[in-house]
Amino acid sequence: MTKELPDFENPPVVEVALSVQFDPLIALRTPQIGVLWQQFRDRFPRIEEHPPLDSTIERFGPRSRIEPGVQVRVSPSVPVPRCWFLNESGSELIQIQQDRFVHNWRKVGDSDSYPRYDRHIRPTLLSELEEFTAFVGKENLGEILPNQCEVTYVNRILAGQGWDRHGQLGSVLAPVSGAFSEEFLPEPEEVAVAASFLIPGEVGRPMGRLRFRVDPVYLKADDKPAFHLTLVARGAPLGSGLEGVRGFLDLGREWIVRGFAAITTPTMHKIWGRKS
Repeated sequence: MTKELPDFENPPVVEVALSVQFDPLIALRTPQIGVLWQQFRDRFPRIEEHPPLDSTIERFGPRSRIEPGVQVRVSPSVPVPRCWFLNESGSELIQIQQDRFVHNWRKVGDSDSYPRYDRHIRPTLLSELEEFTAFVGKENLGEILPNQCEVTYVNRILAGQGWDRHGQLGSVLAPVSGAFSEEFLPEPEEVAVAASFLIPGEVGRPMGRLRFRVDPVYLKADDKPAFHLTLVARGAPLGSGLEGVRGFLDLGREWIVRGFAAITTPTMHKIWGRKS
């Protein structure tokens, strides 16, 4: 793909996460993560603990199409928690567990604007991952061997701009026409849609998957209808080390941006101020 990526003046994105999964560092325990936090504490003064996430690997073939959702590991021993390092406002955070390193940006205030992938989010993740890798080596905790990379974009699409009711998903999502074979059913009360697409490689074997899901929600503040449109691109690094990680992250982000433009309607593009 060489064409310019679609660009929007006011994209509805409210969260972006870049994740690198690697072979488990069994020696990385909570005390070591606490020591690591001291290196990040000036930027991320808050810390939280959450259950660890299961390892997720994209596999290809006739039995690989259905993938369970994110699950918590079940283990006879007490698992090492997934630790969050958060900035003061909670708009950016790092997630660390024995086999995963994640950087998130989240929209927490109305004035928060998406800081853009190539200008901030990706270079920040790669810099933090490099710092984490150096820490792992210094503490003799093992070696970072990435096996999957993941790019996630969450969009919040509010009612009142191009649509009003959850049954009008066809006004937002191009593949949903809202047409029926028989004139019997009224407008649906709610509609949710999910799909997955293979990301093809140069030699015929897929390099990963792009998944999207749209869910009807209501905002907590005022019960206003909204759609959450989540796009996830996941696959193995395109080579070794940080360059391989960067390669898939860039590919995954490109598929998400182009996929987002492909599945949403021209009417919504005008509302979001599409520039290219």
